[in-house]
Amino acid sequence: MKKPITLILLIAVLFISCNEIKRKQNIEKPNVVIILIDDQGYGDIGCYGATGFQTPNLDQMASQGMKFTNFYAAQPVCSTSRAGLLTGCYPNRIGFSGALFPHHKIGINTKELTIAEMFKEQAYATACFGKWHLGWQKEFLPLQHGFDEYVGLPYSNDMWPHDNVTGVRLPKDKGRGNLPELPLIEGNEVIEKITSLKAQDKLTTLYTEKAVDFINRNAKNPFFLYVPHTMGHIPLGVSDKFRGKSEQGLYGDVMMEIDWSVGEISKALEKNGLTDNTIFIFTTDNGPWLNFGNHAGSAGGLRDGKLTSWEGGQRVPFIIRWPGNTPEGTVSNKLACAIDILPTLAAITDGKLSDNKIDGVDITSLWKGDFETSPRETILYYYGKNNLNGVRKGNWKLVLPHTYKSYNAIPGNEGHKGERIQTTVEKPELYNMMRDPGERFNVIESYPEKVEELMNIVEKYRKELGDVNVGIAKGNENREIGKLER
Repeated sequence: MKKPITLILLIAVLFISCNEIKRKQNIEKPNVVIILIDDQGYGDIGCYGATGFQTPNLDQMASQGMKFTNFYAAQPVCSTSRAGLLTGCYPNRIGFSGALFPHHKIGINTKELTIAEMFKEQAYATACFGKWHLGWQKEFLPLQHGFDEYVGLPYSNDMWPHDNVTGVRLPKDKGRGNLPELPLIEGNEVIEKITSLKAQDKLTTLYTEKAVDFINRNAKNPFFLYVPHTMGHIPLGVSDKFRGKSEQGLYGDVMMEIDWSVGEISKALEKNGLTDNTIFIFTTDNGPWLNFGNHAGSAGGLRDGKLTSWEGGQRVPFIIRWPGNTPEGTVSNKLACAIDILPTLAAITDGKLSDNKIDGVDITSLWKGDFETSPRETILYYYGKNNLNGVRKGNWKLVLPHTYKSYNAIPGNEGHKGERIQTTVEKPELYNMMRDPGERFNVIESYPEKVEELMNIVEKYRKELGDVNVGIAKGNENREIGKLER
């Protein structure tokens, strides 16, 4: 009898030892926090030049880590931008275009590996608190794509049947009046209907409290926390603790509360002794919606804003704090994109990437302050139904012929929407991003060799991903967006 007992004890000891080794390895893996803001412009943070309000927590985060000056959203609109961040793909590669509405019956495909699923495979706890916008039906919600917990709105907060200024219920026979009330979801279930402007005031605080609670509950396990705030998308909502606090009005109040949220999450990390082992990232989904006047942010001197392929639409703030790895108080002017976040975090944590082709590249070297070489050579400016509107390599940006709605008009105010002007780029234009980030001076006649170099990149991606501008609806490497099976 002694031999079987001894064998059982030996197996038990080995099992416990293996589990302990695995537990220690997991503890050593960094936690990851990503905060994503809606419609916040390049110039809406103190350290990026904001005026009229203060962002001390974000400024401190930048002083403790690194800010990027040439970081890009995947596309200049909500759903596509988020799809790119979570999958590491240019959104059109996986079938995404524009912003999803409540009437759509499509969403993120289960065949795509999300950043949350990459972490789940490594036994990370995962949570999403905020705006999802990758499909609202159960098949497309966060819990079916790698997240353990979810609380938030499934799409933009203006996709409801109320006037965004007065809050009055709109007639059902007109436009947005046909939309359903905003659903606040926990897990896969609707727990509340958001039916008033006042009810939106609580969202930033709600997401922040959920995030802090998640950190407190998972302090002894590796975790991935994704906080895609609803604000500052219109209609703007802010709690009483920040209402009227900024010189810039309601938008400034909202930005101050966002900064407070960053501070609360940072405090939770510090309280639990997790700061030194946490990669903390802050960025935004696209540029400002400028035709809402003082209810919109600032592009910080960049041209145009959200929904355009000019710099103000797609170049966004990016701050990373990674103690002991990211040099404090540094600035990177190298090209980087939101689609690079997934492969970079996979490389750092030894996570497995998708078998599907992705477009992101590992930029760990940039995060660690090595600026000698840049892993990312190009940025693509896709928008709309697969329109390739431009390409950037190094300091040079080639803008391709396309039609867009310009903000070169008197903006709206107090939440009222201003006009945008239908505008056409008739022929290619070339801009030097180092000397002319505002894209004011077309120098295409002076640099024919640069045009040829960039056009070679354009033709490559037209074949691979398509370009509706020249009649190529779909490239030879596009995949399908998810569709309801029922």
